[in-house]
Amino acid sequence: MENYSVFDIIGPRMTGPSSSHTAGAVRLGYIARLIIGGKIESVTFTLYGSFAETGRGHGTDKALIAGILGFSPDDQRIRSAYKFARDEGMSVDFVYSDEPADHPNTVRIEAVDVNGRRTEVVGRSVGGGNILITEINGLPVEVTGDYPTIIIQHHDEPGVISDVARVLSQLGVNIANMKVFRRSRGDSNAFMCIETDERVTPEMKGILMRLCPAVHELMII
Repeated sequence: MENYSVFDIIGPRMTGPSSSHTAGAVRLGYIARLIIGGKIESVTFTLYGSFAETGRGHGTDKALIAGILGFSPDDQRIRSAYKFARDEGMSVDFVYSDEPADHPNTVRIEAVDVNGRRTEVVGRSVGGGNILITEINGLPVEVTGDYPTIIIQHHDEPGVISDVARVLSQLGVNIANMKVFRRSRGDSNAFMCIETDERVTPEMKGILMRLCPAVHELMII
């Protein structure tokens, strides 16, 4: 017999009407906000599949804006997301694409912060308010947002993975899941996507960068 949680039975706390098109969309926008980091000046959402076909009726546009503003799925301000974006001075644009996508509830989020830095995030709403980030600035990833996550770009050499794991252990951070990959065989750049039980702080990031010299970049989500 399968085990079910209360979440599976009653669904997420959210402002309706749809967990996939609303709650999931809010979470996609919110995770994108964390990845972008800085204050956002403009953002373009490109919707695919069911998101593009029925997103307007299900309020997917408002939900995505609400998420990138930092609202939660049950925030009553979602209905007025366009107004709050204007109040923040954030320019918002939507593209409803008929191009095929790997998943019917897919969005590409292209943002520019106030310093002119561009960030691109691709994600999908997979049901019940759950999400999966599949791409960050062209890099294929698997980020669910269920755990604190760090994404590391490093030189591909023996010992780097054990060094990172050792430093995290010394900092009291337990690794829940880890994925290690390269774009192609022989590529000197490699990546780690690590989900942790504890939050990795900016201070911990500094320690990791200092004690693991093969690490080039580290992103905290």
